Amino acid sequence: MLITPDFQRDMKRADEAEVEALLHAAFDTPAEAKLVAALRKSKVIAGEQVLGWDGRIVGYYALSYLTKPKGWLCLAPVAIAPDLQRRGYGKRMMGMLTEWSRLTQSPIVVVGNPAFYEKAGFSTASAATLTSPYPRSHTMVSGVTGAPVQTIVYPSAFRDM
Repeated sequence: MLITPDFQRDMKRADEAEVEALLHAAFDTPAEAKLVAALRKSKVIAGEQVLGWDGRIVGYYALSYLTKPKGWLCLAPVAIAPDLQRRGYGKRMMGMLTEWSRLTQSPIVVVGNPAFYEKAGFSTASAATLTSPYPRSHTMVSGVTGAPVQTIVYPSAFRDM
């Protein structure tokens, strides 16, 4: 029998422990799990999505409200179970997110590997005029046209990491 991923869905409170385990498995350090806990505690998470597979959670991402500019979101972290990485599931999740961002004109900023995120619809060119505490070469945005001049201020949970 062929088993494929379920549909991406909103994370439920009952999923928190499994998501934490996924974050620990997907990353070399506990920093991402600590970041998510701090973002939840400070109540700045706008949404969390999970990808299920045969009864387990294998994908996750969080969107948080930026402090500035108002109405903008930041994406962090994104995780795929180690045994399913490099199969396109993360790209699929990010592609759905950037399409939502484009359709709703909801700007989302991400800092990461351009080789991955640009294939999913994020743009380093559109982020070229953003001022950010993170390297410009790895800062990307979706949901905007052109290159807006904005200063990005992340929630304090990012600074406290």
